[in-house]
Amino acid sequence: MSAAFGTRLADAVAARGPLCVGIDPHAPLLAAWGLPDSPDGLARFSDAVVDALAGSVAVLKPQMAFYERHGSRGLAVLEEAVARAREAGALVLLDAKRGDIGSTMDAYADYLRPGHPLHVDAMTVSPFLGPGSLQPAVETARRQGGGLFVLARTSNPDAGTFQHAVVGGRSVAQCVVDTVGRWNAEDAASGPGSFGVVVGATLAELDVDLDGLGGPILAPGLGAQGGSVADLHRLFGSGRAVVPTVSRDVLAAGPDAVALRAAADRWAAELAR
Repeated sequence: MSAAFGTRLADAVAARGPLCVGIDPHAPLLAAWGLPDSPDGLARFSDAVVDALAGSVAVLKPQMAFYERHGSRGLAVLEEAVARAREAGALVLLDAKRGDIGSTMDAYADYLRPGHPLHVDAMTVSPFLGPGSLQPAVETARRQGGGLFVLARTSNPDAGTFQHAVVGGRSVAQCVVDTVGRWNAEDAASGPGSFGVVVGATLAELDVDLDGLGGPILAPGLGAQGGSVADLHRLFGSGRAVVPTVSRDVLAAGPDAVALRAAADRWAAELAR
């Protein structure tokens, strides 16, 4: 088994900075790049992003839906892109938002297993069937050295409908954070926590307590979605393992590889200030 994901993430951030770039090849973006909305266009897009960024950014985050929509050929493109990105040194976080129970959740967690055709370093998961529903994925992550990022406090407009609901005196979002914190506490002797939460970088205020998390925070929303580096400092302060995510502001610079790298480098430089 490789080192635990938390350790590998900390090493990658130390060497490359914390930037995570989302890979979101939706149809309008393919068209903007002059590519067809087809498996061939998807492959050319993915190759360009991986070639430009996998050697320099800490984390690449492909959104699975944009590959699944092309069927088995799209998934084949994703498999190749993931393998090439990891070979170039980037960690791959699969943005799949899987959530189910029992053997089904166990099957989803197989993406974390070395030898799987779509072996990734970590994946996003949804806890809204109950925290216990994710236990098969937690166990797989521990065995295989993988990581999970659990949806906790997202910044889409109606997220509070569920995430602000109160259960036993705590919000649902806080229950999620506390559950993930317990997973990390159980593994504290192994180094940095491998289990993180997703907290939007565009929140008006941080309405969950992250002090006991013990793991990384995936903070999507920088750039085109309105989030800024100042928002990261305002929400999370210093001393936390925050992985900020940029997608559109980097991908819009393509298909030129030099422009893609320059866009990522600008964000990396801003995050380093």
